[in-house]
Amino acid sequence: QVQLVESGGGLVHAGGSLRLSCVASASIPYFYAMDWYRQAPGKQREFVAMFDTGGNTNYADSVKGRFTISRDLTKNTMYLQMNSLKPEDTAVYYCNIASSSRSIWGQGTQVTVSS
Repeated sequence: QVQLVESGGGLVHAGGSLRLSCVASASIPYFYAMDWYRQAPGKQREFVAMFDTGGNTNYADSVKGRFTISRDLTKNTMYLQMNSLKPEDTAVYYCNIASSSRSIWGQGTQVTVSS
């Protein structure tokens, strides 16, 4: 089974930037969707950004214009560039890959934005 490992989280002041990485232990089939989600304390996990199965990107309204998803399939890696961070972006960020029959999650990386 493919495993996902996120990294790049940390503590940053409001207005700062972070770049998250998600590395897969094996090649990711092209037909898998690749997503970033986040979960803040006391809240449900929510969608942040994704590549759909056609390679198109989508973003949650709350991060549009600030976050950019990218990937390098030759390195089995997906990224999330986060700019203009806000305290409300504080959460554990998870990467996910999914097909019609399976979904694989990473362990998450903590992002904390101080005001």
